[in-house]
Formats: sequence, structure tokens, C-alpha cells
Amino acid sequence: MVPVTWYIVLSAILFGLGVVGFVFKRNIITIFMSIELMLNAVNLAFVAFSRMHGDLSGQLFVFFVIVVAAAEAAVGLAIVILIARNRESLNVERVDLLKL
Repeated sequence: MVPVTWYIVLSAILFGLGVVGFVFKRNIITIFMSIELMLNAVNLAFVAFSRMHGDLSGQLFVFFVIVVAAAEAAVGLAIVILIARNRESLNVERVDLLKL
């Protein structure tokens, strides 16, 4: 059986990689992928703690986080496609205004 600390360390590494990608990348798609990586790292921690305590509430919370992340990805991708068509760039620094 794998100890819970290994899951937490893996979750922290994944979350850190997501933060680094979010802070240092300038592409909108990469930023969305970094946000999803951070959400999945938190989900891994929730499932690990849920299993450690023998309670299913953490896994239920993970289900709702996945649903919200899927909706966020769909809406975010639609906004990114609209911005890419109007601005002809996915660089964050070029997309500083919301008006056309």
C-alpha cells in the first residue's frame, strides 16, 4: 500500500508545476492547461485524504470540481477562440483590453 505522503508530495509537485506554467507562460492555452493541472493536483490531494480517512465526501467534492473544471474549460476555450479570431494572437500581453 502506498503511503498518503507520497500522494501529497506528488500533488504538491503537480501544483507547483501548474503555478510555474501559469506565472511564466504567455500563451493563453498554456495558462488554461496550467490551471487544469493545479485543479487536478488538488483533486489528487482530496482523494488521498478521503481514502486515508475512509470518508467519501472528499471524492464527492472531487466530482464537483471536475464538473466545474469541464464547464470552465468549455467556456474558456470559447473565449480563447473568439480572442484568437479578433486579435490574431494568443499572447496574453496583446490581449489586455476586452473591447474590440
